[in-house]
Amino acid sequence: MEWWVVLTFFIGGLIGLLLLGFPIAFSFLLVDLLGILVFMGPLGLNQMTLNVFSSLSTFTLAPVPMFILMGELMFHSKLANNSIEIVDQWLGRIPGRLGLVAATTGTIFAATSGSTMANTAMLGTVLLPEMKKKGYKTSMSVGPILGVGGLAMLIPPSALAVLLASIGRISVSQILLAGIIPGLMLGIMFAVYIVLRAWMNPSIAPSYQVQSIPLVTKLRLTVKYLFPIGFIIFMVVGFIVLGLATPTEAGASGVIATFIVAALYGRLNWQVIKDSLQGSIRITVMALMIIAASKTFSSILAFSGATSELTNTVQGLPVPPLLILVVMLVIVAFLGTFMESVSIMMICLPVFMPIAIALGFDPVWFGILILINLEMGQITPPFGMLLFVMQGVTDDDVTFPDICQAAFPYIVFDIVIMAIILIWPGVALWLPRTVSG
Repeated sequence: MEWWVVLTFFIGGLIGLLLLGFPIAFSFLLVDLLGILVFMGPLGLNQMTLNVFSSLSTFTLAPVPMFILMGELMFHSKLANNSIEIVDQWLGRIPGRLGLVAATTGTIFAATSGSTMANTAMLGTVLLPEMKKKGYKTSMSVGPILGVGGLAMLIPPSALAVLLASIGRISVSQILLAGIIPGLMLGIMFAVYIVLRAWMNPSIAPSYQVQSIPLVTKLRLTVKYLFPIGFIIFMVVGFIVLGLATPTEAGASGVIATFIVAALYGRLNWQVIKDSLQGSIRITVMALMIIAASKTFSSILAFSGATSELTNTVQGLPVPPLLILVVMLVIVAFLGTFMESVSIMMICLPVFMPIAIALGFDPVWFGILILINLEMGQITPPFGMLLFVMQGVTDDDVTFPDICQAAFPYIVFDIVIMAIILIWPGVALWLPRTVSG
């Protein structure tokens, strides 16, 4: 059977099942079973069992439940709410103040929660009512929250980055470190854009009287509410950057730090623990099933010869390797308009990663480009996941087209940061190379 027929069978079947509404993991498992029976016969089922076991019994996946539990604890204990108020007090009368609060706190909370949806929902629930009361237009209220909400996918702790590293067979610590500088650069871009736009057009973010708070009070509240969040961030990101811990150890220390801070604030009760554990177990089981199905999917493609044949064909094309890379990124961006991130990773990485490596590209660099692309897909109309999250926390007078329009500038910023990384790979690779040595 020709290699392109095999790829069409697998990828077409997967997309068809996903469009029919099948859960991601079960769609892949069903296609895996059919592929094994077609290409390996009934004896291949034993090989599938071994693949599932080997893909899950690996130390690289241990950070996933830790990062997920950490984010669930932050979300259910509502540790972030007081921190937003402190940042708001420090910003004074800066143009677009509340939009800048969203950009600043969203970047901070991206380093405490690996969930883009939780980050977006939390910021939207806390900030949108105040923005509406102050007369902010949709572009300056919804837009910054959408843009910064996706940073949780880039800045550690990011469970999705661990999934990408596992599926793409990349170093987990390297991919986590590589996302820090691009994530911070995006946060800075968002902040500068918000201030400049509000300064040029004050009507979209009207200024308002700010209550004067003594400096001593600001410092006291900062120490009380913002420093503990910084402690949690340091226990994860700081430990990884300083080389003091592996991602798994950093995830565990982050969970412990979150438990301690929540307990000190009196936010740690049985209901919070129960909800956090239930959410973590549900998401972790789903993630592990996805990984098991993805590894089996990669093995079948390799066994059928489709992966090697596609790689050889692409290498033989009379076009520059960079053009092939851009085409792969465009495909991921197109899929992001109607599919969610995990499905895109599972479909594209087993095919694209061998091509990228064969063309001589650094796998960590390529992985970060894919990760930013997936983050962009979450705010890309018509089916970006964060667009629907935002619709769920806004009032009825904000329409879905309004939300899509507000997201557009932040999609452009994602494209800009990908272009920067394409031109200067060191933006993504400097930190992991420096830490590793």
